[in-house]
Amino acid sequence: MKLSQFRFRLPEECLALEPPHKVFKDDDGTEEKVYRRDECRLMVIHRKSKTIDMFAKDADGQDTDQYLQFRNIIDYFDEGDVMVLNDTKVFPARLFGTKEKTDAKIEVFLLRELNEELRLWDVLVEPARKIRIGNKLFFEEDGPMVAEVIDNTTSRGRTLRFLYDCPHDEFKEELFALGSAPLPRYIINKRDILPEDMENFQTIFAKNEGAVTAPASGLHFSRELMKRLEIKGVNYAFITVHCGLGAFDTIEVEDLTKHKMSSEQMAINEEACRVVNEAKVKGRHICVVGVSTMRATESAVGTDGMLKEYEGWTNRFIFPPYEFGLADSMVANFYHSESTMLMATAAFGGYDLIMEAYDKAIENGYKFGCYGDAMLILDD
Repeated sequence: MKLSQFRFRLPEECLALEPPHKVFKDDDGTEEKVYRRDECRLMVIHRKSKTIDMFAKDADGQDTDQYLQFRNIIDYFDEGDVMVLNDTKVFPARLFGTKEKTDAKIEVFLLRELNEELRLWDVLVEPARKIRIGNKLFFEEDGPMVAEVIDNTTSRGRTLRFLYDCPHDEFKEELFALGSAPLPRYIINKRDILPEDMENFQTIFAKNEGAVTAPASGLHFSRELMKRLEIKGVNYAFITVHCGLGAFDTIEVEDLTKHKMSSEQMAINEEACRVVNEAKVKGRHICVVGVSTMRATESAVGTDGMLKEYEGWTNRFIFPPYEFGLADSMVANFYHSESTMLMATAAFGGYDLIMEAYDKAIENGYKFGCYGDAMLILDD
């Protein structure tokens, strides 16, 4: 397929800048926001019957005027079904420092630690034109956190060596204390980063640190919803995919077969395989939550349709047409025009049906992006 087939106009008001929330006024007139993860809208796509559900139904099975919410996802799964979730943990990757001598303000976006002993990190810097090998960056006016640029990796990429002499755990704690939530650029261009963003930009089941962006489809799950699903008998299989920025890379070729995805580190353990494969054998539904999870499971599924243990990296790029080997259902967000996440969703749900769903989403004011609304794709 061609890049231009995934181009659409997204009205600015459709971009979610915050998670779903309600505003309450206190007695003194101040306002308090209460965030409710599972109260975003849910659009349900039936890929075989090619139908789209947006509204809750009454006792007679007729549409009401109430939009489905994500918490309604419980109605689509039964005992023995499995949800595959990404338990990566986002760390506060965005820092701001000053360049020695000039005091120019520099944004440093941490990508990954290269060497624990030497305190080497792979980072992105902005504005990159001001940062050269040998420059030093200071992250506190009078504090000890200083980094030296020791290599150029890409046009914006640098390798930093942090000059901080202390035990590694203490260094990481101090470094992350200086950082903030790595929200996407389209959000921070519109508003300031808030203290609550670090919690909101994290799934409630986050465990293994290493992501620089959230597995957004997992953000919709609240503790209450997960408990209700568990009581109903739905099982969870947790895998780890450290979400990087590669999914947001601009595609610069019209022919999608020529695009190369950046790699993401992933791990699928024995327990996750056991939960998934037992359900597969019994003919139960397997639902992958998010595109990162889909890429990982498709990298580790065998020709027999069973999930295999895997530890390493994946750069799998999924776009139509694609034959999936594991899951029969999927949770996704509503993604940006020309994004690799939209392409993977269209591959799973069917290009024409997903693009029709996107038209309906824009027409009905659904929210797009990591804090936006959700889509459930079913194989019925």
